[in-house]
Amino acid sequence: MSRIGLKPIEIPSGVKVKVENNTVTVEGGKGRLTRVFDVDLHIKFEDAKLTISRTDDDRFSRSLHGLTRTILSNMVEGVSKGFQKTLEINGVGYRVQKSDKGVSLQVGFCHPVDFALPQGTEAVVEGINKIHIKGIDKELVGLTAARIREIRRADDYKGKGIIYRGEKLRLKPGKAGKTALRK
Repeated sequence: MSRIGLKPIEIPSGVKVKVENNTVTVEGGKGRLTRVFDVDLHIKFEDAKLTISRTDDDRFSRSLHGLTRTILSNMVEGVSKGFQKTLEINGVGYRVQKSDKGVSLQVGFCHPVDFALPQGTEAVVEGINKIHIKGIDKELVGLTAARIREIRRADDYKGKGIIYRGEKLRLKPGKAGKTALRK
């Protein structure tokens, strides 16, 4: 039995929810999100609450129950508050600039890397080494931040590269073993 799936989702004031068959549209102050869910789940909107129930107890329906509730909760939170991921760029000469289509990164390659942001996200550059990715779709914001991070992941020896804010790097010691053998 899914404990997460049984919790109702409270709809804050200023957010409109429309449920047709299994297509849910959530509209708020930041924007509008629409998503189609599986037919094995019943989604009801009553008394400013969204509830999800399943038709049967087979494995597939049980696995979707909690996931659907979490996705709907993220949609409601996204159109009311929005989501943000912050990336930090570490390294000598590494920097980021806002460009007309997205961001331009100089991260140790011989050329700047231009990254075009997908529709529904925006980037705010703070200084020369911080990028804030903002949007209403949590999945899209996380995917965009992950793709920017993959351009130059922080290496294990020097720590140069792109990391999430608050991420702790465990640096490897290097070639300490080779100097001990020279004696």
